[in-house]
Amino acid sequence: QVQLVESGGGLVQPGGSLRLSCAASGSVSSITVMGWYCQAPGKQRELVATVTSVGSTNYADSVKGRFTISRDNAKRTVYLQMNSLKPEDTAVYYCNVRSILWSAWGQGTQVTVSS
Repeated sequence: QVQLVESGGGLVQPGGSLRLSCAASGSVSSITVMGWYCQAPGKQRELVATVTSVGSTNYADSVKGRFTISRDNAKRTVYLQMNSLKPEDTAVYYCNVRSILWSAWGQGTQVTVSS
């Protein structure tokens, strides 16, 4: 069983920054891809960014140049640095960690961008 613990969400003004963290524990082995997804009210969950075990990254067009994903393999932790936040970034952000055999989701952390 895999457990994911997310932290770092909150309320921030437009133009501000937040850093999300997600730590994996439990029966984790051979993690391949770690990533972040978001779901705004009334919308489907969508990709924000992913990073592979060798550091290759992929970003949604809407966050390119503003968000940076990174991972610490030794700590089994993935981070999302969010800069220049916009009101449209408001959503619940979910961590996803997977291997070739399993996939796990975090409980979600709320990010609200508002003045």
